[in-house]
Amino acid sequence: MKIMTPRTALIAARNSADVQLKGSWRLTFERLRRDPASIASLVVILLIVAFAICAPLIAAITGHGPTEQFRETGLSPEGMPVAPGGEFLLGTDQLGRDVLVRLAYGAQVSLLVGVVASLIASLIGVTVGVVSGFIGGVTDTILSRITDLVMSVPFLLCAIALVSVLGPSLGLSIAVIVFFSWTGLARVIRGQVVALRHREFVEAARSLGSSRWSIMFRDIVPNLVVPIVVYTTLMIPSAIVFEATLSFLGLGIVPPTASWGNMLADAANGSIYLVAWWMVMVPGLALLALTLSFNLLGDGLRDALDPSSRSGAAR
Repeated sequence: MKIMTPRTALIAARNSADVQLKGSWRLTFERLRRDPASIASLVVILLIVAFAICAPLIAAITGHGPTEQFRETGLSPEGMPVAPGGEFLLGTDQLGRDVLVRLAYGAQVSLLVGVVASLIASLIGVTVGVVSGFIGGVTDTILSRITDLVMSVPFLLCAIALVSVLGPSLGLSIAVIVFFSWTGLARVIRGQVVALRHREFVEAARSLGSSRWSIMFRDIVPNLVVPIVVYTTLMIPSAIVFEATLSFLGLGIVPPTASWGNMLADAANGSIYLVAWWMVMVPGLALLALTLSFNLLGDGLRDALDPSSRSGAAR
């Protein structure tokens, strides 16, 4: 029999405490921290969020409002936009408005639409997927056919029809994006629930008298955290691109409210970007950086939350 010295016992106790303290979320964070692309993406997202929050401060420092026109200093004698310089750090647009200030206020719109629409779409997708996969039968058939119907509706035609009847607005943009975003997550969640509904812990909950709704949302949903978190993160850049597309086509945010989509539309109007490259480069690069960062962060979260998928892909 091996006798443990006080020093050996102390080391063993410390190691045991370390093992116990490292929960699943801490292990996930450590795996995510070892991924340089995910950390860089998170930094970019946080910087853009801070940039959007500080939009009123930026407007106060520069003395330029997001819709304020500076036709004397913001336009050349020929009436063309002024290039990036001392007074206008990122130049002006065709109306003499400060591109930097409008970019900051446009970031607020993109982040608001992306996060809110993705959370609502995720809630709908999870609910439909769980109910469809767990109850099955006629309910599953009806919900699956509704999902297929929504996925078959043309996005732009539906948006144009709604805007022509209701008029463009922020709320309508969010509603259209939600309508077209929940279906993919619903299908994924349904497949996961079908695989889980006959597992031992579900049968145990049934034998204890738990109701269907209790089993679905107290026992099954906690086991779906990984796909829910990953797909919600990946839906945010899609929602941001949807909003930019709607605004670019004049179906989203109503001018003169700043959004990255209508800033790109201003650059395309009359091909003014040919002489004012910053009007398309600045919002375009911002949109690319934000969507790419969310996509890379989503991939990193998937690998961190489910290391087996990464090892399987490597094999």
